Amino acid sequence: MSIEIRHLTHHFGTEPVLQDISLSVADGEMVALLGPSGSGKTTLLRIIAGLTPHSAGELYISGEEVSGLAAGERRAGFVFQHYALFRHMTVFDNIAFGLTVLPRKTRPSKKEIRAKVMSLLEKIQMPHLADRYPAQLSGGQQQRVALARALAAEPRILLLDEPFGALDAGVRTELRRWLRQLHQSLGFTAVFVTHDQEEALEVADRIVVMRGGHIEQVAVPESLGNDDSNRFVTEFLGQINIFRGDIGTDGGVRIGGVRQPVAALTAGSGPVSVFVRPWSLTLQHTFSADAVAARIVTIRSHGHYRTAVVTTEAAEDEVTVILPPDTRAAAGDSVWLTIRELRLFRGEDELALLPQAQCA
Repeated sequence: MSIEIRHLTHHFGTEPVLQDISLSVADGEMVALLGPSGSGKTTLLRIIAGLTPHSAGELYISGEEVSGLAAGERRAGFVFQHYALFRHMTVFDNIAFGLTVLPRKTRPSKKEIRAKVMSLLEKIQMPHLADRYPAQLSGGQQQRVALARALAAEPRILLLDEPFGALDAGVRTELRRWLRQLHQSLGFTAVFVTHDQEEALEVADRIVVMRGGHIEQVAVPESLGNDDSNRFVTEFLGQINIFRGDIGTDGGVRIGGVRQPVAALTAGSGPVSVFVRPWSLTLQHTFSADAVAARIVTIRSHGHYRTAVVTTEAAEDEVTVILPPDTRAAAGDSVWLTIRELRLFRGEDELALLPQAQCA
């Protein structure tokens, strides 16, 4: 079932919380709302669910304008961060609850309810725990039950608010993969809120990056942070090194006074911020004309790879570089940094993305 949001606005008192939000979610698509706290993610989810009224705009589910419908009439399943299971009910009864309270005319028979619940228990890999109570389950198991309960009534859409936020890192990783597999198997339409970039990248078909009640970018995981991304999106997504740069009157790009081997730009001369990912830097002990001087502060091990943290006059903060496995480096070494890919920003506006072919 599709979702269509058109020019949606919401105010809390006189304070704007969501401003002119337009978004389409296709039938069977899983979309993540990603952003920092206060960006409006949960408010947007609650509006879709019918739990919070919006101030202006239109909201369609499967082509039906639902702004005037109560939450129960929208047939949306909702999964919260805190499982909200009935502690006095078994796993089986928790999942069956939504079916047992349907009006008599639409309520399935006991046999049909049992068949559906057992099918869902198989899908969440917990048929052997049907008679357990929530207190006897792990956090990850409780969240699986909450998801199965939401799916039992066959909602038109599934809405998840930080569904794995209260779980340990290892359990979150496991449940992310499981949710992705479940979605691929059942093909339900879903919107979920997260502040975890890795979670959004692994689970979602598309990601909506939000800030201050606005949508900053909508993209598939593979292109997020590229194409039409702005400075906020680029900084928000993963680790970024920021160098002080300058575009000369000749259009040349300089970092710390060192001319970079890229084509001249027509963006106008003046200072710029140069954004470089840790994997787009090469650390070397030998001088080259386009390299920036630096000194290693420390070497950090991350299990299967290492990084060097360096200081350079070309950047206000420390710079992180990913090291190839065979690199010999130690704290205190004087080194040189060459850049394979960079992005140039002046204020919030991106001036250029210069890929590997133009930077080396």
